[in-house]
Amino acid sequence: MSKLPDLEGLAIFAKVVELRSFAGAADELGLSKATVSKAVTRLETRLGARLFNRTSRRLALTDAGQSLAEPATGVLAQAEAAESAALAQSSTPRGLVRLAAPMSFGLSDVAPVLPGFMAAYPEVSVDLHLSDATVDLIGMGFDAALRIADLPDSSLVARRLRAVKRYLVASPAYLDRRGRPTHPGQLAEHCCLGYAYLPTPDTWRFVRGDGEEVSVRPAGALRANNADALMPALLAGLGLAVLPDFIAGAAIAGGRLEAVMPDWSPPPIALHLVTPPGGPRPARVEALTAYLASALGSRGL
Repeated sequence: MSKLPDLEGLAIFAKVVELRSFAGAADELGLSKATVSKAVTRLETRLGARLFNRTSRRLALTDAGQSLAEPATGVLAQAEAAESAALAQSSTPRGLVRLAAPMSFGLSDVAPVLPGFMAAYPEVSVDLHLSDATVDLIGMGFDAALRIADLPDSSLVARRLRAVKRYLVASPAYLDRRGRPTHPGQLAEHCCLGYAYLPTPDTWRFVRGDGEEVSVRPAGALRANNADALMPALLAGLGLAVLPDFIAGAAIAGGRLEAVMPDWSPPPIALHLVTPPGGPRPARVEALTAYLASALGSRGL
């Protein structure tokens, strides 16, 4: 005999007792009458006692059936209550969500929208990991990540939220002193400040509206693994850099930086929300990803 009780048989038996009908129990449970009958027969065999006296018109409990009816009904009620509680737990957003995001974008765009999420979902907590390095979602146990890139094919589930524009920028003082380049080939004459986490940090690529593409190898006195770290050097007039709109936009609008080579632009990238592959995600993860998609994907550029 199995060490585990026949919980399915007990539950089906309890339902037959409740409805006083094999056919009625089958209908309510969505099973065939034969399946219900086999489950009760299996239970009788296991216990070594008949549970029902059955005729074509009447179904009556035996003494053994009478003794088992109340405990079996309790087993069914407890199982239904446990399942309902588990369903409520999985459908109500609560618990911890681990989210990874790039450092600068996390500070400028993600962190400001989190208070609204936490107010809407007070039972959900967020562990926000900020780094420009690409994290291993599965290996490091993250539930989701925001990535700004031209994403390669992978096993991750990716949702594109919006385009991210990038500019080649420098201070007006630098450009007045060194000249304003109009073609990528002229960047060899300039000091180019580098960002370490570009897909190809030693090569800058530019595309013109007619489809022509040019690659250059930038050279300069500073490279950083966070693009915000380039801003002081840019504003001090020490060189040019390629920066995204969420870092350079305000400085361009305020005249502190100037976008150059308007006919050329770096290859397009976008903001993506990525999650590990697999089945349904917990309600807390669904809630946060839906909130971020709405809050970050609808913004103007």
